[in-house]
Amino acid sequence: MSVQGYLTVSALTKYIKRKFDRDPHLQEVYIKGEISNLKIHSSGHMYFTLKDDKARLLAVMFNHNNLSLSFQPENGMKVLVKGAISVYEQSGQYQIYVKEMSQDGLGDLFVRFEELKNKLLKEGLFSPEYKKPLPQYPKTIGIVTSPTGAAIRDILITLKRRYPIGNVLLFPALVQGANAPASISRAIEKANSYDLDVLIVGRGGGSIEELWAFNEEEVARAIFASTIPIISAVGHETDTTIADFVADVRAATPTAAAELAAPSRDELKRKIDMIQTRLSRAIATKVSQKEALLERLEKSYAFRYPQKLYEQKIEQLDRTFESLHKSGIRYFMKKMDHYKSLASVLQKHHPQNRMEQMRSELQRQYRSLNRSLLNILKLKEKEFSGTNGKLLMLNPLQIMERGYSVVFDDEEKLIKSQEQVKIGDEIEVVLKDGRLRCEVKNKKENEWNE
Repeated sequence: MSVQGYLTVSALTKYIKRKFDRDPHLQEVYIKGEISNLKIHSSGHMYFTLKDDKARLLAVMFNHNNLSLSFQPENGMKVLVKGAISVYEQSGQYQIYVKEMSQDGLGDLFVRFEELKNKLLKEGLFSPEYKKPLPQYPKTIGIVTSPTGAAIRDILITLKRRYPIGNVLLFPALVQGANAPASISRAIEKANSYDLDVLIVGRGGGSIEELWAFNEEEVARAIFASTIPIISAVGHETDTTIADFVADVRAATPTAAAELAAPSRDELKRKIDMIQTRLSRAIATKVSQKEALLERLEKSYAFRYPQKLYEQKIEQLDRTFESLHKSGIRYFMKKMDHYKSLASVLQKHHPQNRMEQMRSELQRQYRSLNRSLLNILKLKEKEFSGTNGKLLMLNPLQIMERGYSVVFDDEEKLIKSQEQVKIGDEIEVVLKDGRLRCEVKNKKENEWNE
């Protein structure tokens, strides 16, 4: 067969692309599916996969089409899209170029993600107060990831380049599949039994399904329970998992996690060189200052004429002592004068003088009180005699002395009139020296009443 009958790959791809572009049924298609592997380029273009339970379709939505979106697309979100099907010549893959997109409810994975996120948020697993600081110069760095993935290779290369003096321990774990959550949790628990300074937990990029192990509650609680500071390094910069929220620090990629875990050797060397330079300058400056001070001391009067300086100090001491002695005497005399003044004032106000005055006043008051009492007594005796005379004049016994008597009936009631008794009643007559029991024989009115 002639070579001329063969098509190049690019020619065939171009032919197929033109077939797609000329088919009116493919220029305006309406598709519903779930977003997966969403990546938003720095230019604003969106690249993602539309999928259902049986198939997948690559999708592109350019910046000028997605500016009017009323929502933020996320992995796991179910959407309705309108666009055109065409072929990307460089890869030979057909894809949909999305012009319009709207929500069609949330995918199951997205719902599970949001439910767990809200639950752990309410429990405080994302709270800043639980975040542990990363060590500045770790001795031993732990890694929980697949021993065969690209992530471990990137981390080890970065650590070896940046921080070759650090020890590295790998704790192998499954990072994808149904058994991955339990495997990751066990690896984190095992790492906590070692003397580690920091622990990197993660894997390389992938679809939301491939990264889902890091969205499981079991892994989140294992990270939260860790006493070792944990750096999460799951997927690429645009991938966000529950593990990222719980971890003490989140890194965009495994390589970035290694950079966060360990300082740069070159940077440390620059710091050491800078500190060494500053220390050398400081020491040189200090030595120069001390040498200048020593030189001044050597030229000073004290070193050149120590005897004269000693004599001057002796003379100063004598004068100071003499001045102190005179000051002491002046102070003592001043205090003596003050003491005498206080003694004079105290003597003037001595309580003995006050007591003598009070004693004289007491005697005077006593004499005055006696005179007043005698006058009152004489007055009261006079009043008593007058009152007693009046009482004697009114005393019924005194009247009885003159021959009068008092009559009572059987009930001890005073009889004042003959109307109060009847003939035959017994009465009692009280005399000055006794009582008479009598019977009424007769009643007669007084003649002076007629």
